Amino acid sequence: MFHKPPTVSSALWEPYQKGACLCTIEFKRTQLSAASSYSVGFKFEHGKLHKGGSILGTIFSASRKPRVEPTLRKREAYPQNVDLPPVLPKQKKKPYPIPFKKIKQVAKEDKKLAEMGIEKPLDPPKNGLLAPDLIPVAYKVLDAWKVLIKGLGQLLYVIPVYGCNECSEVHVSHSGHHMQDCLGPTNSKRRSFHSWIKGSINDILVPIEAYHLYDPFGRRIKHETRFQYDRIPAIVELCIQAGVEIPEYPSRRRTKPIRMIGRKVIDRGGLVEEPQPWRAANPSSLVDLDTHGACERFPPPLPSDIPKIAQETMDAYETVRFGVTKLMKKYTVKACGYCTEVHVGPWGHNAKLCGEFKHQWRDGKHGWQDATVDEVFPPNYVWHVKDPKGPPMKGGALKKFYGKAPAVVEVCLQAGAQIPEKYKPMMRLDIVVPDSEEAQLVA
Repeated sequence: MFHKPPTVSSALWEPYQKGACLCTIEFKRTQLSAASSYSVGFKFEHGKLHKGGSILGTIFSASRKPRVEPTLRKREAYPQNVDLPPVLPKQKKKPYPIPFKKIKQVAKEDKKLAEMGIEKPLDPPKNGLLAPDLIPVAYKVLDAWKVLIKGLGQLLYVIPVYGCNECSEVHVSHSGHHMQDCLGPTNSKRRSFHSWIKGSINDILVPIEAYHLYDPFGRRIKHETRFQYDRIPAIVELCIQAGVEIPEYPSRRRTKPIRMIGRKVIDRGGLVEEPQPWRAANPSSLVDLDTHGACERFPPPLPSDIPKIAQETMDAYETVRFGVTKLMKKYTVKACGYCTEVHVGPWGHNAKLCGEFKHQWRDGKHGWQDATVDEVFPPNYVWHVKDPKGPPMKGGALKKFYGKAPAVVEVCLQAGAQIPEKYKPMMRLDIVVPDSEEAQLVA
């Protein structure tokens, strides 16, 4: 006499008692490792039952059903065309990069811990210590930053760049475009046409500077003491705080973490006087870190070397952008919500230098919020010119057929470099610009 196992239902066990059965029972595991990710199946094949209860022809087998895993990853697909970057209004505060609801939730949790007298848990580099895995990234970004400045300084000898004398418009071509979109103070006299002059490297790489701090967790910069601190490129300051050692710009390296309860620092290891070795140092060693006078520092390139320099510059631009994005995920960078001021550190400075929207209500103080990569390393979008030596680009109905690209990408492209695929959708390379008469017939 056979007894029904407890794991088998009565409906499955009933054919056994009648005489013959051919069934399959599967048992699936809920938690399996990656090496043994399969389902186990038990198969019973039974013949006829004799009167004495013996079974003829019983077969027991266990089968493994391997889970099919995709071996090929899908390539990152970029859209055919994308919209041009939006122009943020100046009469309004910038949007928060982090949702305001999440900011309030984090502040509420910190306040709850502070009321209970519990220290705020901090991980490097939020606690003042260096993140060891980001030190090589910082050195790589700084080296690529130097290559980027040198490459652009040489390419501007052969690639003409024009900038508007009245507004911030930049155009990379042999002549300025004829679009009537100038927003300068005297644009009404020129019917909104741009007043083009020869551009420089600062028109391609927008100079974003920040105060250099020996101790980012130390004393905050006041309006009266702002001249005691040097202004250096924000990318260089970010690399210094991430572990790059520059003798002219020393930085405090803590061995013990700071302690905080809520928003109050209860132990920062004491205040240390800031050394000033750069006063007697040779300033020529810091020239490579700044864009000022880059075209005068480097000689014109040979015609055969132009494509190579362009490709190196393009690769350096991508390295800087990728490295800054990686560093800003861990190191705090603040930006004003109204102007272009940037501060590298856990909190902003108190210098009253903001002159943008409603600055009188804030007594000139900046409205600090978390910075984005585009605020620290602006792409500075310009119109993409398919034929730099052709006729100037026209506005009006033809404007919607043109694309844009970052200024560095446009310069390198015209110099013969291969650009990444992610920039091509915004450049609208597959759109044919019609004639002025044909543009009126396009829906």
